[in-house]
Amino acid sequence: MGFGGGCHWCTEAVFQVLKGVEKVEQGYISTGNDPETFYEGVIVHYDSKKINLEVLIRIHLRTHKSNSEHSMRSKYLSAIYYFDNKLHSEAEKILTHLSEQKIEFITRLIPFGEFKTSREQIRNYYKTDPERPFCRRYIDPKLKIIQNDFVNYLK
Repeated sequence: MGFGGGCHWCTEAVFQVLKGVEKVEQGYISTGNDPETFYEGVIVHYDSKKINLEVLIRIHLRTHKSNSEHSMRSKYLSAIYYFDNKLHSEAEKILTHLSEQKIEFITRLIPFGEFKTSREQIRNYYKTDPERPFCRRYIDPKLKIIQNDFVNYLK
């Protein structure tokens, strides 16, 4: 699955700390509907026996501003990108279930288009230096949410 919402440095760090996540590719994702426009995002490769899609989606919704529009939405589309009809159907059921639980979000389910990886210097941004001011200010609070609410899924 692909995920986008905030800065891809943040999104990458969030998914990298989870059990069952085997690889996180940081970069830029276009949609199947608009292949010319790319948004910051990640592709998450995971073992569904260790962590399921619903948990990934819940974490995604909790760790970025998934319930509001803001001035950076043209760069940070709040999205879950699906690769095939099976993933679309599964993610749609999960989002419907979450909305029935009164969980608010603007996150859209969007067909995956194309992916361009980030340049090597900015990949694994948090892992390479978690003491950077950006990491302390923006990424640490997201990781704190996981520590508080999803502790069973931490590596």
